[in-house]
Amino acid sequence: MIDPVFVTIAVIAVLVVGLSKAGLLGGLGVVGVPLLTLVMAPREAAGMMLPVLLCMDAVAIWMYRKECDWSLIRIMLPGAAIGTLLGWALWAVVSDAVVLLMVGVVTLLFVLDAILPLRKKLEGLPPSKPWGVFWGGVAGFTSFISHTGGPPFQIYTLPRRLPPAVYAGTTAFFFAIVNTAKLVPYYFLGQLNVQNLTLSAALAPIGVLGVFIGIYLVRRIDAKLFYRIAYWLVFLLALKLVWDGASGLMAG
Repeated sequence: MIDPVFVTIAVIAVLVVGLSKAGLLGGLGVVGVPLLTLVMAPREAAGMMLPVLLCMDAVAIWMYRKECDWSLIRIMLPGAAIGTLLGWALWAVVSDAVVLLMVGVVTLLFVLDAILPLRKKLEGLPPSKPWGVFWGGVAGFTSFISHTGGPPFQIYTLPRRLPPAVYAGTTAFFFAIVNTAKLVPYYFLGQLNVQNLTLSAALAPIGVLGVFIGIYLVRRIDAKLFYRIAYWLVFLLALKLVWDGASGLMAG
Protein backbone atom coordinates (compact mmCIF):
# COMPACT_ATOMS: atom_id res chain seq x y z
CA MET A 1 0.00 0.00 0.00
CA ILE A 2 2.97 2.35 0.42
CA ASP A 3 4.49 1.52 -2.97
CA PRO A 4 4.28 4.85 -4.85
CA VAL A 5 3.73 3.11 -8.21
CA PHE A 6 0.87 1.06 -6.79
CA VAL A 7 -0.69 4.08 -5.09
CA THR A 8 -0.46 6.22 -8.23
CA ILE A 9 -2.02 3.62 -10.53
CA ALA A 10 -4.69 2.64 -8.01
CA VAL A 11 -5.73 6.26 -7.41
CA ILE A 12 -5.89 7.00 -11.15
CA ALA A 13 -7.91 3.84 -11.81
CA VAL A 14 -10.43 4.50 -9.05
CA LEU A 15 -10.74 8.20 -9.90
CA VAL A 16 -11.44 7.43 -13.56
CA VAL A 17 -14.06 4.85 -12.56
CA GLY A 18 -15.66 7.43 -10.26
CA LEU A 19 -15.90 10.00 -13.07
CA SER A 20 -17.42 7.36 -15.33
CA LYS A 21 -19.93 6.35 -12.64
CA ALA A 22 -21.24 9.90 -12.71
CA GLY A 23 -21.88 9.60 -16.44
CA LEU A 24 -18.72 11.40 -17.53
CA LEU A 25 -15.94 9.90 -19.72
CA GLY A 26 -18.32 7.58 -21.55
CA GLY A 27 -17.41 3.97 -20.81
CA LEU A 28 -13.85 4.73 -19.81
CA GLY A 29 -14.57 3.36 -16.34
CA VAL A 30 -13.97 -0.16 -17.63
CA VAL A 31 -10.23 0.53 -17.65
CA GLY A 32 -10.25 0.39 -13.84
CA VAL A 33 -9.45 -3.32 -13.53
CA PRO A 34 -7.10 -3.38 -16.56
CA LEU A 35 -5.11 -0.52 -15.01
CA LEU A 36 -4.96 -2.28 -11.66
CA THR A 37 -3.64 -5.44 -13.31
CA LEU A 38 -0.40 -3.53 -13.83
CA VAL A 39 0.23 -3.75 -10.09
CA MET A 40 -1.87 -6.70 -8.87
CA ALA A 41 -3.41 -9.98 -10.04
CA PRO A 42 -6.55 -9.56 -12.21
CA ARG A 43 -8.82 -11.60 -9.93
CA GLU A 44 -7.59 -9.72 -6.87
CA ALA A 45 -8.15 -6.43 -8.69
CA ALA A 46 -11.74 -7.40 -9.48
CA GLY A 47 -12.38 -8.38 -5.86
CA MET A 48 -10.87 -5.20 -4.50
CA MET A 49 -12.85 -3.00 -6.89
CA LEU A 50 -16.29 -4.40 -6.04
CA PRO A 51 -16.74 -2.68 -2.64
CA VAL A 52 -15.34 0.54 -4.11
CA LEU A 53 -17.84 0.33 -6.97
CA LEU A 54 -20.68 -0.18 -4.51
CA CYS A 55 -19.67 2.98 -2.61
CA MET A 56 -19.67 4.91 -5.88
CA ASP A 57 -23.02 3.38 -6.84
CA ALA A 58 -24.56 4.55 -3.57
CA VAL A 59 -23.52 8.15 -4.23
CA ALA A 60 -24.55 8.06 -7.90
CA ILE A 61 -28.04 6.63 -7.31
CA TRP A 62 -28.67 9.17 -4.55
CA MET A 63 -27.69 12.08 -6.78
CA TYR A 64 -29.64 10.74 -9.78
CA ARG A 65 -32.52 9.19 -7.81
CA LYS A 66 -35.11 11.15 -9.82
CA GLU A 67 -33.41 10.76 -13.21
CA CYS A 68 -33.66 7.20 -14.47
CA ASP A 69 -35.31 5.41 -17.38
CA TRP A 70 -36.73 2.39 -15.55
CA SER A 71 -38.19 0.91 -18.73
CA LEU A 72 -34.67 0.21 -20.01
CA ILE A 73 -33.60 -1.29 -16.69
CA ARG A 74 -36.63 -3.59 -16.58
CA ILE A 75 -35.75 -4.84 -20.05
CA MET A 76 -32.05 -5.44 -19.33
CA LEU A 77 -32.07 -6.83 -15.78
CA PRO A 78 -33.30 -10.38 -16.58
CA GLY A 79 -30.43 -10.79 -19.02
CA ALA A 80 -28.00 -9.31 -16.51
CA ALA A 81 -29.07 -11.90 -13.92
CA ILE A 82 -28.39 -14.71 -16.39
CA GLY A 83 -25.03 -13.18 -17.34
CA THR A 84 -24.02 -12.89 -13.69
CA LEU A 85 -24.84 -16.55 -13.01
CA LEU A 86 -22.95 -17.56 -16.16
CA GLY A 87 -19.93 -15.54 -15.08
CA TRP A 88 -19.99 -17.26 -11.70
CA ALA A 89 -20.17 -20.69 -13.34
CA LEU A 90 -17.31 -19.94 -15.76
CA TRP A 91 -15.12 -17.99 -13.33
CA ALA A 92 -12.34 -20.59 -13.35
CA VAL A 93 -12.58 -21.25 -17.10
CA VAL A 94 -12.73 -17.87 -18.86
CA SER A 95 -9.52 -15.86 -18.75
CA ASP A 96 -9.37 -12.10 -18.36
CA ALA A 97 -7.73 -11.85 -21.79
CA VAL A 98 -10.68 -13.58 -23.48
CA VAL A 99 -13.16 -11.24 -21.80
CA LEU A 100 -11.18 -8.12 -22.67
CA LEU A 101 -10.84 -9.20 -26.30
CA MET A 102 -14.55 -10.03 -26.55
CA VAL A 103 -15.61 -6.71 -25.05
CA GLY A 104 -13.19 -4.83 -27.29
CA VAL A 105 -14.47 -6.45 -30.50
CA VAL A 106 -18.11 -5.93 -29.57
CA THR A 107 -17.41 -2.30 -28.70
CA LEU A 108 -15.68 -1.67 -32.03
CA LEU A 109 -18.73 -3.10 -33.80
CA PHE A 110 -20.88 -0.79 -31.70
CA VAL A 111 -18.91 2.29 -32.80
CA LEU A 112 -19.08 1.24 -36.46
CA ASP A 113 -22.80 0.69 -36.13
CA ALA A 114 -23.20 4.13 -34.60
CA ILE A 115 -21.77 5.88 -37.69
CA LEU A 116 -23.66 3.83 -40.30
CA PRO A 117 -26.89 5.15 -41.89
CA LEU A 118 -28.82 2.28 -40.29
CA ARG A 119 -28.27 3.84 -36.90
CA LYS A 120 -30.14 6.99 -37.90
CA LYS A 121 -33.10 4.88 -39.03
CA LEU A 122 -33.27 3.12 -35.67
CA GLU A 123 -33.02 6.18 -33.45
CA GLY A 124 -36.27 7.08 -31.76
CA LEU A 125 -37.84 3.64 -32.16
CA PRO A 126 -39.06 1.77 -29.07
CA PRO A 127 -36.21 -0.24 -27.49
CA SER A 128 -36.18 -3.89 -28.61
CA LYS A 129 -36.79 -6.18 -25.64
CA PRO A 130 -34.94 -9.24 -27.01
CA TRP A 131 -31.86 -7.14 -27.77
CA GLY A 132 -32.13 -5.51 -24.37
CA VAL A 133 -32.13 -8.90 -22.65
CA PHE A 134 -29.18 -10.01 -24.79
CA TRP A 135 -27.02 -6.95 -24.11
CA GLY A 136 -28.05 -7.01 -20.46
CA GLY A 137 -26.73 -10.58 -20.34
CA VAL A 138 -23.45 -9.61 -21.97
CA ALA A 139 -23.12 -6.69 -19.55
CA GLY A 140 -23.83 -8.92 -16.55
CA PHE A 141 -21.28 -11.51 -17.68
CA THR A 142 -18.43 -9.11 -18.46
CA SER A 143 -19.20 -7.09 -15.34
CA PHE A 144 -18.87 -10.23 -13.21
CA ILE A 145 -15.56 -11.28 -14.77
CA SER A 146 -13.73 -7.95 -14.81
CA HIS A 147 -16.19 -5.08 -14.14
CA THR A 148 -16.27 -4.29 -17.87
CA GLY A 149 -20.03 -4.24 -18.32
CA GLY A 150 -20.09 -0.64 -19.55
CA PRO A 151 -19.66 -1.11 -23.33
CA PRO A 152 -22.37 -3.80 -23.71
CA PHE A 153 -24.71 -1.63 -21.64
CA GLN A 154 -23.93 1.36 -23.84
CA ILE A 155 -24.59 -0.56 -27.04
CA TYR A 156 -28.23 -0.77 -26.02
CA THR A 157 -28.64 2.55 -24.19
CA LEU A 158 -26.57 5.18 -26.03
CA PRO A 159 -28.70 5.02 -29.22
CA ARG A 160 -31.71 6.01 -27.09
CA ARG A 161 -30.15 9.49 -26.89
CA LEU A 162 -31.27 10.05 -23.32
CA PRO A 163 -30.52 13.39 -21.68
CA PRO A 164 -27.06 13.13 -20.06
CA ALA A 165 -28.39 13.18 -16.50
CA VAL A 166 -31.05 10.53 -17.27
CA TYR A 167 -28.44 8.39 -19.00
CA ALA A 168 -26.14 8.72 -15.99
CA GLY A 169 -28.97 7.84 -13.59
CA THR A 170 -30.02 4.81 -15.62
CA THR A 171 -26.43 3.60 -15.70
CA ALA A 172 -26.03 4.15 -11.96
CA PHE A 173 -29.16 2.21 -10.99
CA PHE A 174 -28.45 -0.66 -13.40
CA PHE A 175 -24.92 -1.29 -12.19
CA ALA A 176 -25.80 -0.72 -8.55
CA ILE A 177 -28.21 -3.65 -8.83
CA VAL A 178 -25.74 -5.78 -10.82
CA ASN A 179 -22.83 -5.07 -8.45
CA THR A 180 -24.92 -5.85 -5.39
CA ALA A 181 -25.86 -9.20 -6.94
CA LYS A 182 -22.15 -10.01 -7.29
CA LEU A 183 -21.45 -9.81 -3.56
CA VAL A 184 -22.53 -13.35 -2.72
CA PRO A 185 -20.65 -15.05 -5.60
CA TYR A 186 -17.52 -12.99 -4.91
CA TYR A 187 -17.65 -13.98 -1.25
CA PHE A 188 -17.82 -17.69 -2.03
CA LEU A 189 -15.04 -17.32 -4.61
CA GLY A 190 -12.77 -15.82 -1.95
CA GLN A 191 -12.48 -12.41 -3.62
CA LEU A 192 -13.64 -10.45 -0.56
CA ASN A 193 -10.73 -11.25 1.75
CA VAL A 194 -9.23 -9.03 4.44
CA GLN A 195 -6.45 -7.69 2.22
CA ASN A 196 -8.84 -6.71 -0.58
CA LEU A 197 -11.32 -5.13 1.80
CA THR A 198 -8.53 -3.10 3.41
CA LEU A 199 -7.47 -1.76 0.02
CA SER A 200 -11.10 -1.06 -0.84
CA ALA A 201 -11.59 0.99 2.32
CA ALA A 202 -8.49 3.06 1.53
CA LEU A 203 -9.50 3.76 -2.07
CA ALA A 204 -13.26 4.24 -1.66
CA PRO A 205 -13.01 7.96 -0.72
CA ILE A 206 -11.08 8.61 -3.95
CA GLY A 207 -13.82 6.93 -5.96
CA VAL A 208 -16.56 8.89 -4.20
CA LEU A 209 -14.67 12.13 -4.90
CA GLY A 210 -14.53 11.16 -8.57
CA VAL A 211 -18.30 10.63 -8.61
CA PHE A 212 -18.96 14.08 -7.14
CA ILE A 213 -16.62 15.73 -9.65
CA GLY A 214 -18.30 13.86 -12.49
CA ILE A 215 -21.80 14.79 -11.30
CA TYR A 216 -20.81 18.45 -11.18
CA LEU A 217 -19.52 18.33 -14.75
CA VAL A 218 -22.22 16.14 -16.34
CA ARG A 219 -24.97 18.58 -15.36
CA ARG A 220 -23.11 21.39 -17.10
CA ILE A 221 -22.03 19.79 -20.36
CA ASP A 222 -23.90 20.19 -23.65
CA ALA A 223 -25.80 17.02 -24.65
CA LYS A 224 -24.43 16.97 -28.21
CA LEU A 225 -20.90 17.43 -26.97
CA PHE A 226 -21.50 14.80 -24.28
CA TYR A 227 -22.35 12.09 -26.80
CA ARG A 228 -19.58 13.09 -29.20
CA ILE A 229 -17.05 12.69 -26.37
CA ALA A 230 -18.69 9.44 -25.25
CA TYR A 231 -18.45 7.81 -28.68
CA TRP A 232 -14.82 8.85 -29.19
CA LEU A 233 -13.83 7.60 -25.76
CA VAL A 234 -15.64 4.32 -26.31
CA PHE A 235 -13.78 3.91 -29.64
CA LEU A 236 -10.38 4.52 -28.03
CA LEU A 237 -11.31 2.22 -25.19
CA ALA A 238 -12.28 -0.53 -27.66
CA LEU A 239 -8.85 -0.34 -29.29
CA LYS A 240 -7.20 -0.65 -25.89
CA LEU A 241 -9.32 -3.62 -24.86
CA VAL A 242 -8.65 -5.45 -28.14
CA TRP A 243 -4.93 -4.83 -27.76
CA ASP A 244 -4.87 -5.98 -24.13
CA GLY A 245 -6.97 -9.05 -24.86
CA ALA A 246 -4.96 -10.11 -27.91
CA SER A 247 -1.67 -9.48 -26.10
CA GLY A 248 -2.85 -11.55 -23.15
CA LEU A 249 -3.86 -14.46 -25.37
CA MET A 250 -0.56 -14.37 -27.25
CA ALA A 251 1.39 -14.25 -24.02
CA GLY A 252 -0.67 -17.18 -22.69
